[in-house]
Amino acid sequence: MEKVEFELTSEFIELNQLLKLVGLCDSGGAGKQIVASGDVRVDGKQELRKTAKIRAGQQVTVGDVRIVVLGQGDADGA
Repeated sequence: MEKVEFELTSEFIELNQLLKLVGLCDSGGAGKQIVASGDVRVDGKQELRKTAKIRAGQQVTVGDVRIVVLGQGDADGA
């Protein structure tokens, strides 16, 4: 499974925007389609809310990609 780390610069990020920013899709609209397909899991549970608020410490899984959401200063080497 591929692991991607994403560092938040605010309190939260909407799920569809997170998918776009880590490169899993080209736009927020495409991110919404991925979420609607039922293939997205947040902390191990299926997530169907396209704009669910994702916060530091959560993990998002899409297929064989796991996105670890870090708070500011949590990244390796920081």
